[in-house]
Amino acid sequence: MDWDYIDIQAKQWVNEAGEKIRSSFDKTLNIQTKSNPNDLVTNIDKEIEQFFIKKIRETFPTHRILGEEGFGDEITNLDGVVWIVDPIDGTMNFIHQQRNFAISLGVYENGIGRIGIIYDVAHKELYHAIKGKGAYMNDTKLPPLEKTTLQESILAINATWVMENHRIDHNLMIPLVREARGTRSYGTAALEMVFVATGRVNAYISMRLAPWDYAAGAVIVEELGGIVTNLRGKNLDFLSKDSLLVANPGLHQTILTDYLKEGNW
Repeated sequence: MDWDYIDIQAKQWVNEAGEKIRSSFDKTLNIQTKSNPNDLVTNIDKEIEQFFIKKIRETFPTHRILGEEGFGDEITNLDGVVWIVDPIDGTMNFIHQQRNFAISLGVYENGIGRIGIIYDVAHKELYHAIKGKGAYMNDTKLPPLEKTTLQESILAINATWVMENHRIDHNLMIPLVREARGTRSYGTAALEMVFVATGRVNAYISMRLAPWDYAAGAVIVEELGGIVTNLRGKNLDFLSKDSLLVANPGLHQTILTDYLKEGNW
């Protein structure tokens, strides 16, 4: 498999898609809701996913596609090459802010992440990695992740999980948040994962995400020595929704064993 060629094609399409999205900033969006009033999708999400699917099918007809907006294939296994596509991760931010959103492309072979590409469209920052060949932001190679203690770390976590909610016992989160140096929430899993990769935050925690939210980010973070699991410490399931814990090695273990071990995740 020529991963360099696949990577070149994917980056070219991501840059084209980024231009399409930026050109939409001054246009009226057709906004719809999905699972709930805050689960938004626009005509741009749909058009960009269809753009990727057309390019992938023309160039790599044997590859399969798992896309957030449902225009790809019915995927029940990860045999062969599967592209996992989120045309706009952070749609609410895209609508309200026109920043803090990203295109996310993960390319997997028999369940193993080979290519991860996350494009911060507003800032024109392309984060990318080919398994075994390092991770980059544009043309700058990213250094391996350094270990940090919880007390000197910034956590990316949505405040929802520290308040009473129906998914977890929020009391388990309070000591974790209290011990950390600070917390942030950006509303886009893809960018929060690359913020871990670049050291802008030291860990990212979420309770329920879909494969297209974390497929690309997992390749990038793991290439830098970071650890990506669910909140039980198990490998992620790239066919269904799962919880997520992303951090540098020492911090990942600290959070998992000292704070989350009692949780029913």
